[in-house]
Amino acid sequence: MPSASQPSTPSDQPLGDGHADPIHVLIVEDHRVVAEGLAALINDQSDMRVVGNVGTVAECIPAAAQLNPDVVLVDFRLPDGSGPDAAAAIRSIRPTAKMIFLTREDTDAARFAAVQSGASAFLHKSRAAADVVAAIRDVARGKMLITPRTIATLLSKRHSIEAQLERLTPREREVLTLMAEGLPSRAIAAELGISYTTIRTHIRSLGSKLAVHSKLEAIVKARELGLIS
Repeated sequence: MPSASQPSTPSDQPLGDGHADPIHVLIVEDHRVVAEGLAALINDQSDMRVVGNVGTVAECIPAAAQLNPDVVLVDFRLPDGSGPDAAAAIRSIRPTAKMIFLTREDTDAARFAAVQSGASAFLHKSRAAADVVAAIRDVARGKMLITPRTIATLLSKRHSIEAQLERLTPREREVLTLMAEGLPSRAIAAELGISYTTIRTHIRSLGSKLAVHSKLEAIVKARELGLIS
């Protein structure tokens, strides 16, 4: 059973939307030091309190069902899945809960996954404590902190990525993934059980289709295409 934090004393001052109940926050974060720091920060606010603090996708489901959070702070990477997995699970039982993604990643792929899962905000973990608190208040009141312009840009980039992926054969995807993992051409050939000459042909094709000509470019492109994390 998820652990619930001791409630802080509710503020006598109403929130901006006219009710005095504190914002109930569920934290889904597997790094305990980070989770405890967030809990201390939130419980120090008069208008919000942490009702639960869990570290996995599996734990977030009973926690959301039992605790009925208004806002969920979700780590993007969890031991048994991802932030979008957790968001989908929570939304299935608490559709009104608002999601704020916390992450050390700052990639379009991560942002797009957050948008797809219905997140209201996407915050890098380096952001100041005041930014996290302000985001909780804004999101609890129904504000969307991921702007329509950002969503439109992400959708445009996603369509471009999907078009690039469609141009690649399954074998070329495998070769690109192994290139991005740092394997030299002969090692890729051995891994896939094909000739070195065939690998060179695939690499030339990748270079033509994706402008990939080095290991660094391969890593960048494979991440863009979602072939590696």
